[in-house]
Amino acid sequence: MFYEVETSKSFEEASSDLEASVTRNGFGVLHVHDLGTILRSKGMDFEEECRVFEVCNPRQASRVLSVEMRMNNALPCRISVYTQDGRTKIGMIRPEKMLSMLSENETLGEVAKEVEVATVKMIDEAK
Repeated sequence: MFYEVETSKSFEEASSDLEASVTRNGFGVLHVHDLGTILRSKGMDFEEECRVFEVCNPRQASRVLSVEMRMNNALPCRISVYTQDGRTKIGMIRPEKMLSMLSENETLGEVAKEVEVATVKMIDEAK
């Protein structure tokens, strides 16, 4: 269900490299949620780092929404860079698995597979 890699890069370097990889692969970063900073600003004792990148390819998103509008709940794709026990990781929920749980539509399955290939490549490039 998850695709996750560990990297020897720092959290900041992995975050920067992921953002560059997303752009290189024809996607855009819509927003970055810095969960570590947000939790600490709310007084939580949270020592790890975690950024969630919302990424999207407009053509693919349009294809999904044209087939089944309620799939907007599964968009955009999210890729996370985070630390755990002193190690930096990059990961996501696999789009193909997620959409197959939400719909049996073949077209959606094809789009999800294409998006998964692209997002795995982005993660591997950022690693």
